[in-house]
Amino acid sequence: MSRASRNAPAHNRRTARGPVAQTAWMILAAVLFTGFILLGNWQVRRLGWKLHLIHDVATRVHAAPVATPGPAHWARIADGHQQYLHVRLQGRFLAGAQTLVHGTSKQGYGFWVIAPLRTDRGFIVLVNRGYIPASLPGTPAYAQAKPPAGEVTLTGLLRFSEPGGGFLRPNRPATGQWYSRDVSAIASARGLAATGVAPYFVDADAGSPNSSTSAAWPHAGLTVIHFPNNHLAYLITWYLMALGVLLGTLYAARVEWRLHRSAGDTTKRSSARHDKQPDDN
Repeated sequence: MSRASRNAPAHNRRTARGPVAQTAWMILAAVLFTGFILLGNWQVRRLGWKLHLIHDVATRVHAAPVATPGPAHWARIADGHQQYLHVRLQGRFLAGAQTLVHGTSKQGYGFWVIAPLRTDRGFIVLVNRGYIPASLPGTPAYAQAKPPAGEVTLTGLLRFSEPGGGFLRPNRPATGQWYSRDVSAIASARGLAATGVAPYFVDADAGSPNSSTSAAWPHAGLTVIHFPNNHLAYLITWYLMALGVLLGTLYAARVEWRLHRSAGDTTKRSSARHDKQPDDN
């Protein structure tokens, strides 16, 4: 190989692709470009949905409390439009039926104190009275956090049941180990399943009369409302990948065009030299 050939650009050292190869990589590029655009468009729709959800939930959380949904509305609770609804409850806590659920809050690891409240409308709602630390003395610990006696009125956020307890830490009703606020399972373990228990629980607001006057615990109003929203980053990523495919395709097409032109020029020069050769005859 001559020095000139060794120093030639890469696109001059190889021949142009044939029609089949060109068609194949053009189809591949079109599929990738279209796929990335569709994924980006999907993330645009997801972003709109997430922003609407965040706005909708914020509106519910900060609205004036409404009466908690009764049995006539329970069938529609799981449709997503009642989550974090700001509700008002009136009734009496049932004595001796509290449940501790393992959990964390901004105050650390501890327990959520779940207590059944029989409303003045006849049905029962499990109320998350708030957080107590794992180090709270007492046997059991929630003996330090007895609910108030008598008629109470409290407000809070409606929350969906959390069935199961998770793959690594399932609920163990037989031993009193709870890792999720599974309304149905807790109600059954406390013998409340046949008495008309709402399929949701309520996180009590801070300042609600959910403790006896002498108890420092539990701390209510610790509901964390957070919706991860990475859709903008995702849609930018997909669109940039589509742009990369487009630019790469244009560059490759330019290289192929130059190779074809170079091959055509070489053919013309070769033909010209052949025409200039003397006829031996």
